[in-house]
Amino acid sequence: MKKMILIAGLMMSGMVYYNTAAAQVSVNVNVNIGNQPVWGPTGYDHVDYYYMPDIDAYYYVPERRFIYYENNRWVRASALPPAYRNYDLYRGYKVVINEREPYLHDNRYKAQYARYRNWNGRQPVIRDSRDQRYYVVKGHPMYNRTVVRNDRNDHNNHWDRDDHDHDHDHGHGRH
Repeated sequence: MKKMILIAGLMMSGMVYYNTAAAQVSVNVNVNIGNQPVWGPTGYDHVDYYYMPDIDAYYYVPERRFIYYENNRWVRASALPPAYRNYDLYRGYKVVINEREPYLHDNRYKAQYARYRNWNGRQPVIRDSRDQRYYVVKGHPMYNRTVVRNDRNDHNNHWDRDDHDHDHDHGHGRH
């Protein structure tokens, strides 16, 4: 009986250890908001690539490089080719793709997002966002502005002072 209890205890502690390790792994999320361009769509804490169906090109966020097909090969460049110099990055639709080298599967993305070519809708971009997490993006109108916030949520209970007597300095004894 003691052996069964010991084995059960070891199994339980192993499960707790496994669950704790799994929880720690799931918390480690790479956030790259500060690397995203101001013309990128809002709502994403992490982006590897943008696919732009209008011009069948990609943008690799970590390297800040466009990737497009030219002369039978994929080219990486800091700017779009002259053929697309008038393309409006702010108005064109961008698809977030968090997959390694998606341009190697270009036919799949071209077919999947064909409906967004010449898209006339509105996709909110980082430049126009008032979400404070985008203030770290270079080029945002509020770039590097300090935002003063009161995160104490102490409802002015004077927790920053040493009087934790909770009687608001009125005492319970004789006055």
